[in-house]
Amino acid sequence: MTRRWVAWVFVGPALALIAVFFLLPVLMALLLSLTDFDLYALADPRQLRFVGLQNYLALLRSAEFWNALANTLYFVLLGVPLSLGLSLLCAQLLHAAAARVQGFFRTAVFAPVVATMVAVAVIWRYLLHTRYGWVNHLLAQVGIAPVDWLGDPRWSMPAIVLFAVWKNFGYNAVILLAGLQGIPHELYEAAAMDGAGAWQRFRRVTLPLLGPALGMVGILTVTGYFQLFGEPYVMTQGGPARSTVSVLYLMYEEGFKWWNLGSASAVAFLLFVLMMACTGAMLALRRWRRW
Repeated sequence: MTRRWVAWVFVGPALALIAVFFLLPVLMALLLSLTDFDLYALADPRQLRFVGLQNYLALLRSAEFWNALANTLYFVLLGVPLSLGLSLLCAQLLHAAAARVQGFFRTAVFAPVVATMVAVAVIWRYLLHTRYGWVNHLLAQVGIAPVDWLGDPRWSMPAIVLFAVWKNFGYNAVILLAGLQGIPHELYEAAAMDGAGAWQRFRRVTLPLLGPALGMVGILTVTGYFQLFGEPYVMTQGGPARSTVSVLYLMYEEGFKWWNLGSASAVAFLLFVLMMACTGAMLALRRWRRW
């Protein structure tokens, strides 16, 4: 009993910080989503009214919310497989026996992750410029007409996906590289002696043993990509024609552009429910495959 109380004494300050700076704000945001808290209520709290689930019902009837949700799902469904595939390929290349100067390449791969979002987004805006960008300049060398990457609704979201994949794949690659380094080399030697080729070794040895790392990376990537905000905010401001407005960007507009803080809190909790559902589905799929 004494040990238990001592443990609580040591853990108590950390739990108090979590309660004050995380649980309490989340609870207040949940209560806020059940009110019509707006700019007028900021000036006079007597203007605040309890509206129950009206904010949620209004969002579910809003075409703007469904457009933002469709854009977010498009970003997740296209960006997550690209990010995971590129991360796994990069980790495999860095883990190869023939790889040299691995420390330098690990640093180079991880550099975009720690780079400032706004700075690299501005650079990518210039790279994707219709008339002066290097991307269109390279395409012109092979006879492809210039593409309005950030001004055409057909290309604006794919351009943001490419930028986000480049920005974030290094984080996953480092985690997967650590997982690859934990696989015993004897298993590959035994598989080779049994006649397994490179693809069979990858499929039968690497992927199963890399499963826990891939599962964790997949969940982190999905939850991170659902929170799309910085890229469209800096590169397109939600345009063109609202084609890059994400759910989180819609929350920002509701809360800090139109000052509908109750509606913005409702958007945040709808996004939270969606992320929890996707995470739960991924964990259930992993348990089912293991069974």
